[in-house]
Amino acid sequence: MTQIISRLSDVSAPYRAVFCDLWGCLHNGKTPFPAAVAALQAFKASGGTVLLLTNAPRPKPSVINQLNRLGVPADCYDEVVSSGDAAQYALITGAVGRKVYHIGPDKDLSFFTDFADDLQDTLASEPPITRVPLDQADGIVVTGPFNDEVETAEDYRATLLFAKTKGLKLLCANPDIVVDMGDKRIYCAGAIAQLYDQMGGESLYFGKPHPPIYDLARRRLAEIDGDINESEILCIGDGIATDIQGAQSEGLDAVFITGGIAADQFGVDLSNPNKGLLDGWLGRQQLDPTYSLGLLR
Repeated sequence: MTQIISRLSDVSAPYRAVFCDLWGCLHNGKTPFPAAVAALQAFKASGGTVLLLTNAPRPKPSVINQLNRLGVPADCYDEVVSSGDAAQYALITGAVGRKVYHIGPDKDLSFFTDFADDLQDTLASEPPITRVPLDQADGIVVTGPFNDEVETAEDYRATLLFAKTKGLKLLCANPDIVVDMGDKRIYCAGAIAQLYDQMGGESLYFGKPHPPIYDLARRRLAEIDGDINESEILCIGDGIATDIQGAQSEGLDAVFITGGIAADQFGVDLSNPNKGLLDGWLGRQQLDPTYSLGLLR
């Protein structure tokens, strides 16, 4: 049964590295959370390595630019691994073909142009990827709705039906279903991919909770800190079906941030989840995170 803790430092001593989620843990899409920043800075000061592990569909360089714009200080993390990074490898190696139709906003176009250093050799050795209209496509890449302010997955049913009829595979660059931007809940690429699966299409996933993003995270962690035992990695996240499911599938300890996406399930005090409500809810999810914490601090 999950142990409720009051702050990260209560349990961080045995761990050499943390894989920390971004949205809902470190920021809300508009501003960083000062207590979360301080907690990661303290972990680094104690000798730990902080790797930000995010289902953002954009590649590492773009994610870092966003963090800078939000005001997240660079001294609270050592490395970034995104779902976009993991999905880019699949894209450039032809997982959904070389002519693709893109569903996503203009802000995500960096997915097709900006690549982390450790993907450059693969990029140079493969034929180019071309974005084309749907009727000319070999596959689909989804980074999110065109307009996440108003759209849901249902707005794409007709497009997905056409894609299914053509037998196109869908590459999902962000398995998240929803996130909260400030006080507004918005839909992500995962909602569109989930609908495609339900319609009988085939979606490919590379972010949390799926193995490719964890494989990439381990490789980048090893470049910083050598070989780290699995028991020395602690995952932090507010997505039960992504952060926590992914950590448990990988055999890693995890801190579930209850004050994030599922905050309305655990009582009125975001900082102090009700244990009875939490235990019952986790039981229904059939997941058992090592620790639970109201807000990262």
